[in-house]
Amino acid sequence: MMSRPRDFVYTVDDLFFATTSYLHPEDRIIAFLRYIPDPEGERSRDGRRYSKVDSKGAYHFLEENYPIYLYEAENLRKIILAVPDELIEEILTPTRRLREIMEEGPFDELLEKVLIIADAFHEEASISYNDMGVSGSILPSLHDPKNSDIDFVIYGLENHRKALETFAQLKDQGPFKSLSGDYWLKVYKKRIKDDSLSFEEFCWYEERKNNRGLVNGTLFDILATRSWDEIEGSWADTLYEPIGKIKIEARVYDAMAAFDNPAIYKVEDVRIIEGPNVDIDEVVSFTHTYAGQAKEGERIIAKGELEKYTGAREGYRVVVGTTREALNEYIKVKYPLF
Repeated sequence: MMSRPRDFVYTVDDLFFATTSYLHPEDRIIAFLRYIPDPEGERSRDGRRYSKVDSKGAYHFLEENYPIYLYEAENLRKIILAVPDELIEEILTPTRRLREIMEEGPFDELLEKVLIIADAFHEEASISYNDMGVSGSILPSLHDPKNSDIDFVIYGLENHRKALETFAQLKDQGPFKSLSGDYWLKVYKKRIKDDSLSFEEFCWYEERKNNRGLVNGTLFDILATRSWDEIEGSWADTLYEPIGKIKIEARVYDAMAAFDNPAIYKVEDVRIIEGPNVDIDEVVSFTHTYAGQAKEGERIIAKGELEKYTGAREGYRVVVGTTREALNEYIKVKYPLF
């Protein structure tokens, strides 16, 4: 089956998973558990209640109740979560959900704000409604109309860049607003658990990304997902081998996928500061903190795990975000303007 990041997979066991990969094994979809049935849960759908689970809770719940969703990925050399095809009840897509909201009409104030965002990007950035969608809790209709955020999806990396450029012009006009320092402080305390980025640095990076703001008081993210014709390769066609820690300086020459999952920065003119002397051609980030961190033409300092990849492609890359907290791992612009 075909599924992209931002899709949700609903299973015969009444579980909601979020797709996390563009490429999948032949018999299952790589996805992470997000919502589980719970009579005391805060979310409701079709008369049934659910709870949202975090990373630790997802693994624990599945180990105890549904170990069939645990998958040993040999190419990644670890156990991940995946939904076998025979257990899939439905694949929920952001594009279809947005179309439902547009055709059937918004049923609450949160969905009205979804349409405000969609109309703005269609009218101001000339992005087709077919290249937009809405994910997160709105996708499976498990949202709270007064408190949920909006995960707005733009399909196609070029379209996503146009959306960010458009929001940079629209923010602080009409229904759209920038985020305050108080909000960034809350996010900073949640994400940064060491001294890799000062609060001043963090704000400088986040504010220039233009991928997050407010629409009539509700937080929304502008998320990137590749269009179908931008997806290449097949599952397990590349093997990744961790080598050790590394720190480099390099020039970014391609940041088109800087907001993808993972974020990808193609680099050249690389100088090894610490670590093995190998030819590195990209820096990737598996943490939101370092998505969109650098732009084309900027020199960066990147610290993380060196990986060798072989198979369909061969080379070396620096991985930032090998743990959720990304302790002592980062991507920084060498000459920031703050």
